[in-house]
Amino acid sequence: MSIRPAPLRAAAAVAAGFVVVRVLYRILFHGADAAGPVVLALPEIPLPPPFAHVVLFGPVTTGGLWDAATSAVPIALTILAFGLLNAMVDVPRIFARGARRGPLRGVARTLAVAWAGLPALADAVRRVRFAQRLRGERGGARLLAPVLERTLERATAVAAAFELRGLAGRPVDGACERPVEIRALELGHRGGATSAVRIDGLDLEPGTLTLVTGATGSGKSTLLRALAGLHTHLDGGTASGELFAVGHDRVATPPRDTARLVGVVLQNPREGFATERVADEIGLTLELRRVDVVLVRARVEEIARRVGIEALLERDLDGLSAGEATLVAIAAAIAEHPILLLVDEPLADLDTAFRARIVDLLGALAHEAGICVVVAEHRRAEFDAVADGRIDLCDGVAGIDLGDDAPVARATRVAGTAPAIRTSTARDETALRAEDLTVRHGDTLAVDAASLTVRAGEIVAITGPNGAGKSSLLVALATTGGDEASAGRRPGSSRAVDGVALVPDASDDLFARTTVAAECARTDRRARLPHGSTAARLAEFLGLDARGAAFEQRLQRHPRDLSLGERRCLAIAIQSARLPRVLLVDEPTRGLDPAARSLVAAALSRAAERGAAVLVATHDADFVAELADRVVPMRAGVLGEPFAPPRAAGGVGGAGASDAGAMPSLSVPATTTAAPRPDPVVGPAGPSAARPADTSRAPAAAPGAPHARTPAPRALHARGIRPGTAALIVANLVALASFTWPLAAYALPSQATAAAPAAALALAPVAALVVLAALDGTVRSAHTLALLGTLAAIGAAVRIVGTGVGGVEAVFILLILAGRAFGARFGLLLGLVTIALSTVVTGTFGPWTPFQMFACAWVGAGAGLLPRRMPRRVEIAMLCVYGVVASYAFGLIMNLWFWPFAIGSGSDISYEAGAPIGQNLSSFLLYSLVTSSITWDTLRAVTTVIGVVTIGAAVLAAFRRAKPVPSAATSGAAPVRPRSTSPRGGGTRTRPSTARDAAAAPR
Repeated sequence: MSIRPAPLRAAAAVAAGFVVVRVLYRILFHGADAAGPVVLALPEIPLPPPFAHVVLFGPVTTGGLWDAATSAVPIALTILAFGLLNAMVDVPRIFARGARRGPLRGVARTLAVAWAGLPALADAVRRVRFAQRLRGERGGARLLAPVLERTLERATAVAAAFELRGLAGRPVDGACERPVEIRALELGHRGGATSAVRIDGLDLEPGTLTLVTGATGSGKSTLLRALAGLHTHLDGGTASGELFAVGHDRVATPPRDTARLVGVVLQNPREGFATERVADEIGLTLELRRVDVVLVRARVEEIARRVGIEALLERDLDGLSAGEATLVAIAAAIAEHPILLLVDEPLADLDTAFRARIVDLLGALAHEAGICVVVAEHRRAEFDAVADGRIDLCDGVAGIDLGDDAPVARATRVAGTAPAIRTSTARDETALRAEDLTVRHGDTLAVDAASLTVRAGEIVAITGPNGAGKSSLLVALATTGGDEASAGRRPGSSRAVDGVALVPDASDDLFARTTVAAECARTDRRARLPHGSTAARLAEFLGLDARGAAFEQRLQRHPRDLSLGERRCLAIAIQSARLPRVLLVDEPTRGLDPAARSLVAAALSRAAERGAAVLVATHDADFVAELADRVVPMRAGVLGEPFAPPRAAGGVGGAGASDAGAMPSLSVPATTTAAPRPDPVVGPAGPSAARPADTSRAPAAAPGAPHARTPAPRALHARGIRPGTAALIVANLVALASFTWPLAAYALPSQATAAAPAAALALAPVAALVVLAALDGTVRSAHTLALLGTLAAIGAAVRIVGTGVGGVEAVFILLILAGRAFGARFGLLLGLVTIALSTVVTGTFGPWTPFQMFACAWVGAGAGLLPRRMPRRVEIAMLCVYGVVASYAFGLIMNLWFWPFAIGSGSDISYEAGAPIGQNLSSFLLYSLVTSSITWDTLRAVTTVIGVVTIGAAVLAAFRRAKPVPSAATSGAAPVRPRSTSPRGGGTRTRPSTARDAAAAPR
């Protein structure tokens, strides 16, 4: 058993502090005048009514001090005992076990997500702070908005991961013979005037790999998310026509129900990791299905051997390279040997070796394991050898190439406009010179004595595999200018030097405003440029008329709602606003289609034409061949000899942008029968084409039989209060009675009064458990769970950072704004989970924790009950007033339950059982006024008001952009037409009841 020393140290400090505070209270309130020599002869100061029974100060004796100290020992020992318990607890293991089974699975999974998200939150804060410093912005409260944007995006990715892994799902049968069937399908986004994707017809077979290509924004990800079920059940999109995956109507069947049948790897797989270790991530689907631990371990080891990542199983996920993270994501997606595997942009940001490895793996999964694999990717040429067919999307319309015998609905393909080979604009003037530049990250040598010279007007490309040190070199050049012999700083530790601008790989972190226009205006003010200068430069980069309607529309969008290429151009426009002599760009074409790469290439070319030295770090050989004047290879932190790039024909897109030409065809007959495929753990699939369901949880219906209708939750108790709501109300009332036990004791019989303190301490944690159990069902929705876990991690981090700063409770800002945006129940849960997580992390969990949980929970819930629909300024003003009231109310209610324990007996303001209620109430008010209301509570109120005024509007906007949407089955989205049989599939299709789906939908 391992013991964490930090909780023990914290408990010892708190226990010692409690003893000291008890002694000080006795001295202040005339309670240290017992027998013994007088140590301090302080004057006695009687107070006027209604505090006439109170005398301040008085003589302090050795006996009085001893009595005060010894009276605090029992509570101090209790604090130490809980510190020892916290030190011995394996927190991640408890969260993991609680998430597998029990009445609090949802809350335990939320805590596990929050625990795993703490390192990612710290990384987000560091990266956003660094990005803002690159812009010349100061840190402070305004950084919270971009940090929230980044973490909320991660929450959405984690939500999708849980939904796709089967959280709270009801496993269903699957049809192997026709993994994908589409007829007259139109996919749209909520509020969109036109369809995002239109496909007339498509049938895909098992054992094939189909490539989906198209420009950025053409609908590739939308199509894959629709096949996965995320488009209608998580993204709030709409669908009409027929869309069947593994035999199930995708609109009627949520992704959680088909988790065993459909594996999905989304873009940026790191963002969707929901655990801390590689082995846990691969086995998450099985754990959520409550498979025995031994079987989970065996399956994880087998999948790791198949993918070739056995050496990574015990590694932490945050230490993986981009290629390793992609392999882990694929392994997690095939843990249940699915019928259909969907992979979105797997080759983005990977070097040549990892790209080849992943292409080979996906080809083997299709052609050897018999999985139907669908890949969305810009790099067509990489898949030439393994792809059986291709779907080209142009303006949302599919051009389908599945062989000569198959009917196709072709659309004109646009390969992207490739500029002519760039003419060098390099000058003799040296703009950047680095000599023997060395970068270390701890004990790791990232850059080893690098020397580099870049001339004005020259474009130089640094190339090399993942982990070569390219990004570290750019950061060092940005923060030192190449003038220092050693740069061991971490990202975020320094500003960029004058005249040097860096566009980081995570360029979205540069954005801190809610519209593109506001970003451009802010840049103009900081750079002291005429208004509209940055916007005009962005329009030039995008090739749009600065006064045209298309560009005006983009100016009103949120920066993160632009396409990838447009966001990169916006970042370049912001960072080049001051006309730097050196422009550094990290991975300028990551995830971009040929047309978007052309936009970025044009932007960099124009920067070089103005005389800037441009240095890029990239894996894109075609981009380098068309743009760079020189190429500098880099490996293991060492720069190689520069060379002139070979000039490729075909423009910036290169082979990846051109038509792939001869691609293997996939013949689609009218009917087909899938061959049986062995399951790596379960065994042979047998002669049936249908995948067996998990009958331990959801018995499969007979073929052709309708699904049993399950009433929606609201229909079960339409004529009265639901049991969960009743339990919630009763538990909160019990908690309120526990807080007010010094006053509630007057209503008890005299013989029961002495038991009131113990009853309060016992009932508060029970009430907390009842509330969590009553609300647990509301966090079985993947989106709510991920959002709650992410915000709880933020709240815990903010609370921990503010520890020891009297009254500065910045966590109140988060609770109030989240409660306002997401509602009273969410605010209640967020308060409970945030305090639970922060006390577990710091090792300060104890009898006081349930009281802290309820007090903060009520702050969040109260914000959710405030009036709705009002102007933004009025809303902010209302939240400020509420923040002040909540701050003082929090202090009063927390003081009320703890006041008798804090003062003890023997002072003029001690709690006296049986004394007149007026005397006890006046003693409490005096105690609260002196110890917290004037100081801690006032500072808390001021902090809350400043925070709400400063960041309230931006944070509310971020929350409302990330607000969970109802599933399509219950939101009135255009339904997919029901279908009883499949004329080509050879099997029976049964549409699940929409009422059953509504019962399982997120609420």
